[in-house]
Amino acid sequence: MAVDIKVHDHPKRDFEKQSADTFEMEEGFDYSKRSQWLRAGVLGANDGLLSTASLIMGVGAVRTDQKTMILSGIAGLVAGACSMAIGEYVSVYSQYDTEMEQIKREVLHGNENKAEIEAKKKKLPSPLKAAVVSALMFAVGALVPLFSAAFVKNYHVRLAVVTGAVSLALTGFGGLSAMLGKAPIIKSIFRVLVGGWLAMGITFGLTKLAGSTFSSC
Repeated sequence: MAVDIKVHDHPKRDFEKQSADTFEMEEGFDYSKRSQWLRAGVLGANDGLLSTASLIMGVGAVRTDQKTMILSGIAGLVAGACSMAIGEYVSVYSQYDTEMEQIKREVLHGNENKAEIEAKKKKLPSPLKAAVVSALMFAVGALVPLFSAAFVKNYHVRLAVVTGAVSLALTGFGGLSAMLGKAPIIKSIFRVLVGGWLAMGITFGLTKLAGSTFSSC
């Protein structure tokens, strides 16, 4: 009498198959599709973080009182968020108009059917969404140096705390940007950190020099 023997898949084989399927899905995913919200979000936060921190450090080069540094940071947050929103809106709207004109030309020449045209219209970038995200993320980034400076009375300790907090945030933003975009993490963090330190250092140094020059006049 023949006996049927049922062979169960080995757990390791199942895991390898699942890993291969996951890899294929990741390989087939177009990470460039994330570019719009990634640029408006993470890079907006980076801009808010660096510009506000540099402004605080620059003011701190000539004024040691806490109130002045914080007020300058708040002004930088509001002005920067508005500037980012307007700039992003204009930039993305320009891209929207360009892509829309291309769709109109394709409709005119009959190169695409109605379903394909509608699908392309749904993929068009949203200028308003990009502007709102950019402004909000700029404000989120700007809050890091602001909060860092708000609770430290001693001038020198305040500068050190702001620099440390900004460096930590830059590391996080750089790593997040690299992971979402599938870019080298260490290189991304290194570039962001060096750029941030240069921005703060140059602003502090030049403002200090300008303050010394004007005070001697």
